[in-house]
Amino acid sequence: MVLLDAFETVVLPRRVTRHFKLTAWFYRRTWIPWRNLAGRIRTPSRQQNFLGYFGPLSLIMLLAFWAATLIIGFALLQYGIGGHEQLSHEPLTFGRIIYHSGQTFFTLGYGDILPTSSLARALSVIEAGMGFAFLGVVIGYLPVVYASFSRREIQISMLDARAGSPPTASELLVRLAGTSENPAIDQRVLDQVLRDWERWSAELLESHISYPVLSFFRSQHYNQSWLGALMTMLDVTSLVITGIEGIHPGQARMTFAMARHAAVDLAQVVNARYDPAAAERLPDADFDVLRETLATAGLKMRTGDEARQKLNKLRSMYEPYVHSTAKNLMIALPPWQNPAKTRDNWQAGPWDRMIQAKGLAVLGQKPVQPRSNEEHF
Repeated sequence: MVLLDAFETVVLPRRVTRHFKLTAWFYRRTWIPWRNLAGRIRTPSRQQNFLGYFGPLSLIMLLAFWAATLIIGFALLQYGIGGHEQLSHEPLTFGRIIYHSGQTFFTLGYGDILPTSSLARALSVIEAGMGFAFLGVVIGYLPVVYASFSRREIQISMLDARAGSPPTASELLVRLAGTSENPAIDQRVLDQVLRDWERWSAELLESHISYPVLSFFRSQHYNQSWLGALMTMLDVTSLVITGIEGIHPGQARMTFAMARHAAVDLAQVVNARYDPAAAERLPDADFDVLRETLATAGLKMRTGDEARQKLNKLRSMYEPYVHSTAKNLMIALPPWQNPAKTRDNWQAGPWDRMIQAKGLAVLGQKPVQPRSNEEHF
């Protein structure tokens, strides 16, 4: 059972739908206590830092769990078969057989306990080969996981300057409109951005199904996450598909389809449950504010009840899945629009106040906080 579970987790590149899976059982027994401890931390940044330890640490604990269960499994077989001799001529207890199984698995070969029967010798050879192969798999497994994590985070980091921190759909569209000489978004620029995120969503789906532990790996900043980025792109494409004057929704439909596919499948990977009591993310008052914000940037949305109903239908296709996944993983989801202007992550630094105060003191001026993110450019 352990060997099958390790094969399905490390080698098999698809999700396993079997009712009981050892790795899933392991993560349920370790993640829930860790999440409960994190719930006692009130500071968001510290809480996310604490949660960030779980992904890498659970990977090491899972490998140790596999090794320990394999050693115990081989020890049970060796103890049942018998045919062992100890150089000290002491009685062979089950504890000593576990010790013999451990040194065989890790190919230590002290030789203080020797298999004497043919079956015991054959089993020792198989266990030694299994231990060698296990170490090889571990050496190859960790770099692949971290390479997938790195590819995921590059695109998330690039979203910081495009959509704010945390990223929002309205901020992305407004900033894209600000890069165009016309009062609307350049269709080619928008399509290229959405095309990049379509590929990112496909890679996200493939990597997180092949290596589910990546779902627990946190981003570099507490206000960023792979789930928040996915939600942002679903929000953006929903607005474009609903209708914005001068923008063709062709690429947005394909990006929405890929991102929604990732949201649904990854909700199943983390065993998310539907939450009927989920809060409304876009009430009517916030929708009106969102429409006005886009209109100020030259992006006129379709008006009328039909447009509102279309947007609600699109939202219903992904929001319940993303919300349930976020609740399970304790990830804060971004809003449709930040209620107040905030600094992006790239604008922050440990010396900002001292540098600003020193520079303005030379000029005889007082420090002034920027009114918007664009004033930093």
